[in-house]
Amino acid sequence: MDEQTRTELEAAAFRQLVSHLRERTDVQNLDLMNLAGFCRNCLSKWYRAAAEERSMSMTDEEAKEIVYGMPYSEWKEKYQK
Repeated sequence: MDEQTRTELEAAAFRQLVSHLRERTDVQNLDLMNLAGFCRNCLSKWYRAAAEERSMSMTDEEAKEIVYGMPYSEWKEKYQK
């Protein structure tokens, strides 16, 4: 498999994971951390770190909005138990 195809497949898998987590608002970050060792906040930190590796400026809140699909404060208000 060439590098471009691998990158495209990884990106598609990431987008599907983020979409799934956006739909599963019943699953709390604490549940994810306890079972999987990572949560939505981890994904947003990894996303921001990847942007910074490419000299792109991104705040934690901007990265969280990409993962949560809305501002983190709004998600917490609607879904955090």
